[in-house]
Amino acid sequence: MTTLNKSVPLSAYTPFTRAEWAKLSKTSTAILSPSELAQVGSINETISAEEVSDIYLPLSQLLFMHMTKSVQLHKSVNSFLQKETKKVPFVIGVAGSVSVGKSTTARLIQALCSQWPNSPKVDLVTTDGFLYPNSVLEERGLMKRKGFPESYDIERLIRFLYELKSGSAYMEVPMYSHLTYDILQNEVQHIIEPDVVIVEGINVLQVNKKNRKIPHVFVSDFFDFSIFVDAEEDDILTWYIERFKLLQKTAFQQPESFFHRYRHLSDSEAHDFARDIWTTINGINLEKNIRPTRHRADLILKKGKHHKVEEVHLKKM
Repeated sequence: MTTLNKSVPLSAYTPFTRAEWAKLSKTSTAILSPSELAQVGSINETISAEEVSDIYLPLSQLLFMHMTKSVQLHKSVNSFLQKETKKVPFVIGVAGSVSVGKSTTARLIQALCSQWPNSPKVDLVTTDGFLYPNSVLEERGLMKRKGFPESYDIERLIRFLYELKSGSAYMEVPMYSHLTYDILQNEVQHIIEPDVVIVEGINVLQVNKKNRKIPHVFVSDFFDFSIFVDAEEDDILTWYIERFKLLQKTAFQQPESFFHRYRHLSDSEAHDFARDIWTTINGINLEKNIRPTRHRADLILKKGKHHKVEEVHLKKM
């Protein structure tokens, strides 16, 4: 009988340093213009050409490899079954904490995937649109639990993914406004015959344990590849406070902003207010609901300070 050597840690992932991962790229040519990089970035996160070439080009090439194999398998299965069926979209999930930069990562992946050799149609869907409207959250006493699993209409999200993976040619996705902090009434995102769909949100790798109506179907069941954007909580908190202060000077100044009432906070008051929100809401959600799903991802991007990816962990096959 073989005994496991307990001094050697077991891991389902192959780790890469930034330098090791960067060497995997088959090209060093910049394929996104400065204006495209600016569009991809967020209010407190800019993406450098170096970050694209070192981290996201190898990731895009890996995703293209997976998508190509998926297409080949579909053709082989059709031949075996002697049945011609339509290829359903390749779905990529992107998860991670509030303020970790997952939305920027998702937009960057969308931009790079759109430039694949087969010129696919790539749509990006955020799960913010599947939050319950504020009126429902207030009625259920969940406004201070916004972002927690119970604040999402998971059944509606699952239904959308069922339609997507069933080959529906046209779907509608609810939209969310970060300005008004609510679902946009009578506005939808149109998803029309996509080749690739990126589904981004803090909850996409969670297992819906509290939803008894759909206990055996999870959002991640519909993913062909999943990514978790990770960082130390102290860094994420710093980024969250920085973003709050930037928004206070910009979006919060608009009368229609949900946070308009906080526009006159002093710098120290804004810092303390943002930290309190993190401590009582976002930090708890990260610890209890988000970070425990990290090892369900196919790939983990571990960021260091300044939003730069320092490590990549790829699940073994």
